[in-house]
Amino acid sequence: MGDTLDGLSSKRTVFVTVGTTCFDALVKAVDTLEVKRELSRRGYTHLLIQMGRGTYVPTTSPGEDGSVAVEYFHFSSSIADHLRAASLVISHAGSGSIFETLRLAKPLIVVVNEDLMDNHQSELAEELAERKHLYCARPQTLPQIIAGLDVESLLPYHPGDATPVAKLINHFLGFPDA
Repeated sequence: MGDTLDGLSSKRTVFVTVGTTCFDALVKAVDTLEVKRELSRRGYTHLLIQMGRGTYVPTTSPGEDGSVAVEYFHFSSSIADHLRAASLVISHAGSGSIFETLRLAKPLIVVVNEDLMDNHQSELAEELAERKHLYCARPQTLPQIIAGLDVESLLPYHPGDATPVAKLINHFLGFPDA
């Protein structure tokens, strides 16, 4: 990753997603010079921001001066292609985004939206970070998390097998074993 191929620099994209929500604090955090410099220092070349319903518009850049190239969009019918192409994902704490990224075995930083009431998302992100499947940040701590990022220390996420639970429910409901 980040090595050269035939003298050309390889593209290393950071994909940022806020889902369908408005999470301007995250978009503002990744739009700072501090975060962009840290990403560049770590070998990332492109920053693609999916900003959802947000109103804060990040500064775009072609990245021609050696800085990180920056693009953004509001929505996409599917972010799966962006996740697959990413070298690093920075995401809101929505369970769908988290588990889709983990299934693809992509390094992940989850940024918790502290403005949400009854924020169960932070519990999920913090638990998965404690288990070393991802990094957990707040908008204000994102630069420090990126600076200390060690993607090699992350452990693969292996989803559990729900088959025994489904069989038990089917048995309880009187359905035949399949």
